[in-house]
Amino acid sequence: MPIENTRTYDVIVIGAGPVGENVADRTTAAGLSTVLVESELAGGECSYWACEPSKALLRPVLLRADAAHVPGLDSAMKGPLDVESVLAHRNRMSADWQDDGQVEWIKSAGIDLVRGHGRLTGTREVSVSSPEGDTVRLRARHAVALCTGSSAALPPLPGIEKLLPWTSREATSAQRAPQRLVIVGAGVVGVEMATAWQALGSRVTLLAREGGLLPRMEPFAGELVTERLREAGADVRFDISVVGAERVGEGGNEVRVTLSDGGVITADEILFATGRAPRSQDIGLDTVGLNPGDWLATDDSLTVTAVPGHWLYAVGDVNRRALFTHQGKYQARIAGAVIAARARGERLRTGRWAPHSSTADSEAVPGVVFTDPEVASVGLTVREAERTGRDVEVVDYEIGHLAGAVQYRPDYHGRARILIDRERQTVVGATFAGPGVAELLYSATVAITGEVPVERLWHAVPAFPTISEVWLRLLETRRDS
Repeated sequence: MPIENTRTYDVIVIGAGPVGENVADRTTAAGLSTVLVESELAGGECSYWACEPSKALLRPVLLRADAAHVPGLDSAMKGPLDVESVLAHRNRMSADWQDDGQVEWIKSAGIDLVRGHGRLTGTREVSVSSPEGDTVRLRARHAVALCTGSSAALPPLPGIEKLLPWTSREATSAQRAPQRLVIVGAGVVGVEMATAWQALGSRVTLLAREGGLLPRMEPFAGELVTERLREAGADVRFDISVVGAERVGEGGNEVRVTLSDGGVITADEILFATGRAPRSQDIGLDTVGLNPGDWLATDDSLTVTAVPGHWLYAVGDVNRRALFTHQGKYQARIAGAVIAARARGERLRTGRWAPHSSTADSEAVPGVVFTDPEVASVGLTVREAERTGRDVEVVDYEIGHLAGAVQYRPDYHGRARILIDRERQTVVGATFAGPGVAELLYSATVAITGEVPVERLWHAVPAFPTISEVWLRLLETRRDS
């Protein structure tokens, strides 16, 4: 017979992914009793179907790409990857889709965990339906934080439910490489999975509705990634979309895809990497005056603006401020501090770069695309600067001219760009494309968030020979232009 009980906490967090865990960690550390509610695996999307497994698939691919161009290693890198070993490593990095380790950490941090589907039922109230059919009613003295994340958004294609398409989840957890894989989408998921599965033995066709890959980044980044994908054997097509698709063959083991140009492709699997949707459809938003399925708008304190009383927070992907795990964890640290301050009756310290304000969401969002070559960016692009009316100076440099780059890879080809605010004379945007550039990103992020004057950057001396010397070359290029 179903059991119903009621528990009261200071803070209720719905969603035990990296974002929810960080909110709970901060509020617990502040002395507030906190409970996490999770309907799937503790650890969330990032741990099992996104960041961790995707990078486990990509690491050997990128390492081989670099080593294959280094004298002494190049001949040893000509053979295929050991796909079975790569997939086994991916499985280990995803903890074989078991959350025992995450649950152990949650308990060790003094946080309670309730498994089941959580829904708001009113102000500071949550009802949790457990897998056993029981109901747990939770009440919060101070705050409820919605950290439910996002899920893959499928296009409105007729009959798409019968296709059994891959989303990012299937693409990162598949236990074999399909012989032929069609990928629809030119963003991060599309290009990373094209890079991984092409190297793991699939014949990849990548379809981009836009005129280039990675359309939200500087154009040169997508151009370099396109070049390498095509060299690796992928079929990359632009300005094209899918108008129809169906399962065919014996037992529906093939997908026939009809394209907007009249062409037809037959593949074993099709991956739709066409965006994200908020996981907010069935979490009781209607009980507090919000629309189910909507993104949740917040202010810089991560408080949901449409709900009075400063008790409801939306943190991570579900607020659409910046759809990155690391950015969600940043928001979680701020939200935890805000909840704790309000619980103690303290006045919030808000404003640009203040402790209770998630300023980085709008001014310094870092991101890495783990393709060959890598792409790393933070802050504004030229297009965004033009759209927002920022007067910026654009400085470019070919990374391959650096001694450190040639040491990294003799045929190194890459590009760096920084944007400098003409009035303030600080860096407001940076993009790097080339092997190993992910490790340049934090320095750029510090320069932007620290509002370091360009003249001060002359005194930040990069070691020789490293790729970080690109910072000096960018300054010299600007000086000599």
